[in-house]
Amino acid sequence: MDFKRRLPIPKEIREEMPLSPELEATKQTFDSEVADALTGKSGKLLVVVGPCSADREDAVLEYVTRLAKLRESVADKIVLVPRVYTNKPRTKGTGYKGILHNPDPTKPDDLLEGIKAIRHLHIRVVQESGMFTADEMLYPENHQYLFDLISYVAVGARSTENQGHRLVASGVSVPVGMKNPTGGSMSVMLNSIYAAQQPQTFIYRNWEVATTGNPLAHAVLRGRIGSDGRWHANYHYEHLEHLASAYSFGNFANPAVIIDCNHDNSGKRPLEQLRICNEVLDSVARSKTIANLFRGFMIESYLEDGAQDVGGGVYGKSITDPCLGWENTSHLILSMADRL
Repeated sequence: MDFKRRLPIPKEIREEMPLSPELEATKQTFDSEVADALTGKSGKLLVVVGPCSADREDAVLEYVTRLAKLRESVADKIVLVPRVYTNKPRTKGTGYKGILHNPDPTKPDDLLEGIKAIRHLHIRVVQESGMFTADEMLYPENHQYLFDLISYVAVGARSTENQGHRLVASGVSVPVGMKNPTGGSMSVMLNSIYAAQQPQTFIYRNWEVATTGNPLAHAVLRGRIGSDGRWHANYHYEHLEHLASAYSFGNFANPAVIIDCNHDNSGKRPLEQLRICNEVLDSVARSKTIANLFRGFMIESYLEDGAQDVGGGVYGKSITDPCLGWENTSHLILSMADRL
């Protein structure tokens, strides 16, 4: 292991790139809107939507500017949270790992510029859209670089079973979505949620810390990969009924589920997200039990449909998982609002 250079601690980066007092004052209101949707208090649908990976600042800013305009049309029924995922888990540990590692996807890793780039991007999104963001907590020790800008945190399928992620999630002040692991285990996901909702004591960034638990930790269903190597969805009516039943056997605060419409639920076919959303809303309409648990969707969406290789050159097209393009995304969100 080669210790190359000392990197700025989160406090130093936050002081170098602060959020303006005016915007800082609005975060509590936005956080409350997200929390009230997650708990069911407002009756609004929570939709976390945006690129699979936030690979370039200009395209992401154009995307969130469009999203902010769309938000005005659906704000009475839907709470939109821009998905700005700045680090990307890799199954085999190689390839593009997100803007944190590669501020320029075509160049080698540069983590010093990366930690500056991720904060700069999140700040610009807040400034341009008036919305605070969602990001994946791939590296729990890095959460402090962005905590004042994020209103929703995701813990991915490969991280849900990790004790460090569960402990840090217990100290996060906004909703944390715990995804089912890649193998699909509901019990692993529910154990993760339960752990995140409990008070915890642990070592974090050279500090002994104590948390009070996060009552907004909740389930995210993203499908699974079977032993046959195939994708298997878990958003269907019977899966939601089963999750509601499993929740009822535990002492959970605010039982809730968000459906991740891409990944193994869609077989990474982004246009299937349109059908998946409609099927889930049908299930909600048919079952009070499901309606009491369901709170919203995660949608992978960018300016252009599909995906391309790193360096492909198409502006606003994903360089990781295929995404739904803007035209289909706006149609989907408007149609959701009509159904609601």
